[in-house]
Amino acid sequence: MGKIITFGEILLRLKAPQFERLMQSPSLEATYGGGEANVAVSLANYGKEAAFVTVLPENDLSYRCLSELKKFDVDTSAIKFGEGRMGIYFLESGAAQRPSRVLYDRDYSALALAKSGDLDWQSIFKGASWFHLTGITPALSSSAAALSLEAVKTAKKMGLVVSCDFNYRSKLWQYGQSAIEVMTGLLQYVDVGIGNEEDCQMSLGITAETDVAGGQLDLEQYQLLTGKVLASFPRMRLLAITLRESISASHNIWSACLNDRVNFYHSRKYDLAHIVDRVGGGDSFAAALIYGLTAHDSTEKALEFAAAASCLKHSISGDFNRVSVNEVEQLMSGPGSGRVER
Repeated sequence: MGKIITFGEILLRLKAPQFERLMQSPSLEATYGGGEANVAVSLANYGKEAAFVTVLPENDLSYRCLSELKKFDVDTSAIKFGEGRMGIYFLESGAAQRPSRVLYDRDYSALALAKSGDLDWQSIFKGASWFHLTGITPALSSSAAALSLEAVKTAKKMGLVVSCDFNYRSKLWQYGQSAIEVMTGLLQYVDVGIGNEEDCQMSLGITAETDVAGGQLDLEQYQLLTGKVLASFPRMRLLAITLRESISASHNIWSACLNDRVNFYHSRKYDLAHIVDRVGGGDSFAAALIYGLTAHDSTEKALEFAAAASCLKHSISGDFNRVSVNEVEQLMSGPGSGRVER
């Protein structure tokens, strides 16, 4: 198995302490995070050779960011410095009926200003076997969308497996091209798709009669939805959909389903009664699915590994999922009671 490459934007994450409102107290917790970097960190934690690719400004914030990624054994050698700034996102964690809120400050970031030709994809993909990106990067700017398309085309020419988490972000699609217009072109080169029902609707224009928030999980509709997506993208060999039943901001029911064109699987359900931090939950699922598909010969087991890993992420503060393969497998095979281990 060759190196796994992820590509996207890493941001400075500024979070209100605990469950406070933004600026309720005069302090913010500063860490780093971003969908594709989160995936690379998880994969490195699982013992995979993982590299993260992006463009950053050359300043102290970026140097600290690189040090943080290297701490997890993520390969940062292909990260380039360029014009622009580091993007920021502010986070206010919700509780009970008050939802979490994200405020983006990422206009004119170094990656948003990057363009086709700025990254040597042939060199980056040398010795790699898998490439992962999300729908967040092409939402940043038309040039970032072009760079993403250039990446997936090169990856397929070089024989890599390409995965994409659709990740629709309504606050980012502001430069004149729609998510559907851009993402449907990008997904022509994708082998493994990941998303939720909103991602499929808003990024692909494909819907089914699904209603996770309503408390009734109709798996037949999700089988129909995944079938529609796979029919629209013949290259895509499988599609995984995360299923978050939201009882409140701090209480969700978590599971996932997967259609591999032969079988339709639904994972074990996890009752997330006291969520610590749900940001990065989808990224932890994507990383664990990639790990499962490369480490196991069973697609169903890969799905179960991904659902369990993401369940654990909801108990960890910060964007990164700081768990091991052994911890995930223990949850998969046990009751998940959270009893003290002595």
